Amino acid sequence: MGSGTASYLTLGVSAGIAVFLIAVFVFPYHSVNHDEGVYLMQASMLLEGQLTLAGGDLADVFRPWFFIADGGELYPKYNPVPAAMVAVSMALFNEPRVTLAVVAAGNAVLVAILGSMVADRRVGLLAGVLFAASPMTLFTSSVFLPYAPTTLLNLSFAVAYLHGVRTGSLRAAAAAGVAIGLAAFARPYTAILFAAPFIIHALWSVTRELWVDDRSLTRQVRLAGSRAGFRSLPTPIQRNTLTGIGGSAFVGLTLAYNAVLTGAPLTFPYQAFAPLDGPGFGFREILGYSVDYTLALAIESNRYALQFLGTRWFVGGVIGTLAAAGGLLVAARWWRKRDREWGSTAGLLLAGLFVSVPLGNIPFWGTHNMLAELDNPANGLVSHFGPFYYFDLLVPLSIFAALGLVASWRWLREEAAFDRLATVTSPAAARGIAVAVALVAALAVGGATAGAVAEPLDRNMAYTEKYETAYEPIESADFENALVFIPDPYGPWQNHPFQSLRNDPGFDGEVVYARDRDAAGNFEVLAAYPNRSVYRFAYRGVWTPNPDQHVAPKLESLSTPTGESLQADTQVGVAEQVTRAIVALEVDDETVIRDIDAPGETITANWTLDNGSARLVGVDGTPVAGNTSVPIDPTENVGLRVTLVDTGGNTYTYQQWTAVQSTPAGVQAVTPAERRVCRLTTDCDPEDAYLPDDPTAHPEWVDFETTVTTTG
Repeated sequence: MGSGTASYLTLGVSAGIAVFLIAVFVFPYHSVNHDEGVYLMQASMLLEGQLTLAGGDLADVFRPWFFIADGGELYPKYNPVPAAMVAVSMALFNEPRVTLAVVAAGNAVLVAILGSMVADRRVGLLAGVLFAASPMTLFTSSVFLPYAPTTLLNLSFAVAYLHGVRTGSLRAAAAAGVAIGLAAFARPYTAILFAAPFIIHALWSVTRELWVDDRSLTRQVRLAGSRAGFRSLPTPIQRNTLTGIGGSAFVGLTLAYNAVLTGAPLTFPYQAFAPLDGPGFGFREILGYSVDYTLALAIESNRYALQFLGTRWFVGGVIGTLAAAGGLLVAARWWRKRDREWGSTAGLLLAGLFVSVPLGNIPFWGTHNMLAELDNPANGLVSHFGPFYYFDLLVPLSIFAALGLVASWRWLREEAAFDRLATVTSPAAARGIAVAVALVAALAVGGATAGAVAEPLDRNMAYTEKYETAYEPIESADFENALVFIPDPYGPWQNHPFQSLRNDPGFDGEVVYARDRDAAGNFEVLAAYPNRSVYRFAYRGVWTPNPDQHVAPKLESLSTPTGESLQADTQVGVAEQVTRAIVALEVDDETVIRDIDAPGETITANWTLDNGSARLVGVDGTPVAGNTSVPIDPTENVGLRVTLVDTGGNTYTYQQWTAVQSTPAGVQAVTPAERRVCRLTTDCDPEDAYLPDDPTAHPEWVDFETTVTTTG
């Protein structure tokens, strides 16, 4: 193994290890960007040979975040290439994060190779280091999002294309077509923006061969129409034809994929999910969020995104960006003098990304969406991963920054500056000063980068701590053939926000997660999974994107007693200062109320359920007189409320909702009920969940227990 190969290998391994460690320790429960769960579910589907999920009548129960519901079928809005890359490491190592490490390693090495093509190996290796050390590389590469994998394909295309230009290799040209075709299948718009300078170069190369100075067809083209065939064409035409064929093949595959999923080759899944979520100006909308995306707003949004990239998310911040500008000036001088013909071609094409990527992002409203507040880099998705739609710009930034730094060092070390220093000091002292300047510059770049990494690290770790708290009951449980009802704080989705609670593609894993819905919906799920241990995952508090606003979770084991009728006894604790209590049994708008004066330390409400009604039987062993029954539908939530009133008129309320349904065997209930406790209101919110196993969550006198037994 040569020293050059060893250097590239060391670079790649270091980059891969860094990303793997961040993925494991910073994002063990995945990130605030819930798209990760989409790609992980899609990867699991591909391993099972599925492009869609068969949800059937329970599709709404199991629908993951960003999946399209087509009858009983569910399919993701994203194309499958990034997920397929994740699926490989899931199949080989049972650890999807291996893909993240391999992608990070590959990107760093390919950037180094491109840097070597632009200048030399020293510049290339430094470019790879700068790319790998950039905050946006570290964080965006450490999560299951498509930006780094698509860049790997784009970089593979660039290396293969430039190698073909340099050597005339038809194999390299064909490989370039495959790479950009895969990139287009993964993220069509991103691939087009990256390939744009190369496409222009290819068209120019072909045109130059096709036409001579008098603008007549060349002899080679005339031969192509004869028996000589393809091999008689000029090499640039052969190369670009092969590249075009490879790319077009995957474009055809993309259209076929569209046709299978959406029914129309030109309708992408993301369009089926949200027809107004595409490039362009005017009204844009996704899931109820909309904006009038004007050209002025687009320019302002992208200006901030580029500003944040250059000052916070590229290695060294402003220093690194200035180095890239200096490197671009050095390269421009080479190009003007034409003293590096080959490097000029590679450099010009990569510099073209400074034009194609920003211009292409202007009509794409996704850049606007990742900025929660346009001028605030510490809010929104950009505060966690950087302006990731500009991920490809890290490539030319790294290469030209490396060129600028190496050129500056050579000028300081070998050119006029060193000579002038030597005349006023000594050669040894001049070398020392040069080394000191280099060390100061390195420390400045390192310090700026460390500071830029620290902020998103703290933000992402705060979310990890929040998820760690929320998942604690789940992680402590030993599920075996289980069914777990889970909350949906952001609407009718799974894995939004609870990405780690994913189902197997067949919805038949050791644990099945179902959205906790109304009584009818939950009984429908229970009927579909009759022989499983059933649980309810819930929490006290409000789930918000704020990482500092935690919830107190609980996991309750559920049972479904069934009989001709059910006897329920609900006991609650009472504070000393309570002077009055109201017990209410309610179904929809029907309510039975019982007032109690001077209650004791506890109150016990006795009530029954049968196939047509719920009835308040007694309180603390005393029968309730009169008609105390309320009618119930075949499937219903039966509520029981006990409100305590103290000497100052303040209230404390116990509230529970029991899911009930009529069956041929009688009446069936889900116990324990959903229990809530709250102050100063008689209608508790879902965030007021009762935590039976947490003595610190409520006043010490609070107790809330219901037992349900079958009768008859």
